[in-house]
Amino acid sequence: QVQLVESGGGLVQAGGSLRLSCAASGRTFSRYAMAWFHQAPGKEREFVSAINWNGDSTWYADSVKGRFTISRDNAKSTVDLQMNSLKPEDTALYYCAALRNWNSDYKSRGAYDYWGQGTQVTVSS
Repeated sequence: QVQLVESGGGLVQAGGSLRLSCAASGRTFSRYAMAWFHQAPGKEREFVSAINWNGDSTWYADSVKGRFTISRDNAKSTVDLQMNSLKPEDTALYYCAALRNWNSDYKSRGAYDYWGQGTQVTVSS
């Protein structure tokens, strides 16, 4: 069992930055690939970024490439999402997710084993 708690969301102007953090419970954090998804009102939950178990490999949605950076610290059981050059269309509830067995469906919400409750990011124009 893994429990995930997100933090760091807030209100920011377009062009600004936020850093989201996800803290995981349990001693098996390093066995999981981790990801961030977001969900805007009335829309499906969408993949944002993922990182493999040791941080050597990362993946990003096209919409955030070059602006967002995912990282993890296995000693602290945390995964962060640095978001720069934020746009109003980045406004959404951001979720942290954990995946035990890496597979090609990593962009699909159904592939993930555990989810946090989400943290709201609002970007004003």
